Amino acid sequence: MTRSTRWVAVVALGGAMLLPMAPASAEERVCRGAMGAVTVDNLRVPQDATCTLTGTFVQGTVKVERNATLKAFDIRVIGNVQAENARKVVVREGSSVGGSVQIVQGGAAKIVGNKIGGDILFDEQDGAVAANANRVGGNLQAFQNSGGVTIRDNRIDGNLQCKANHPAPTGGGNIVQGNKEDQCERL
Repeated sequence: MTRSTRWVAVVALGGAMLLPMAPASAEERVCRGAMGAVTVDNLRVPQDATCTLTGTFVQGTVKVERNATLKAFDIRVIGNVQAENARKVVVREGSSVGGSVQIVQGGAAKIVGNKIGGDILFDEQDGAVAANANRVGGNLQAFQNSGGVTIRDNRIDGNLQCKANHPAPTGGGNIVQGNKEDQCERL
């Protein structure tokens, strides 16, 4: 190699090292069908799909898209479970969510027998929704739901808040560290 060829090689390598590196980003896994005891960064249930999770560990967030269905059993999620316009969301049997479970403007939902670090929110659901036997680190909130709301036997560190649900929520046996408000005052 001549001296000028070596210089070109060094400049080429040096220039390559000066290029900005792409930022590291969490990988998103798409779920259609079933997924077992695997670890993923983020998980997305795409429009019109059905995803069944059993023993899955999600290091980020689970997102459920329009008209999609999530059935999750014994899962662990570090972030949130978020569903907007979803057909159905079920999280049960000893699952743990470090953040919040936010289910808005969709169909039916059941959150049963889990540990939720943040809030549970049901907002503008037109199917039946239920939150039963959960340990909730934040608030449990049900607003403007029209398919029926059942809230039973939860331990809630924050508030239990229900407003503008038709019919009014049913249930009882909830232990609430904060306040029981509006339609949930007697639950």
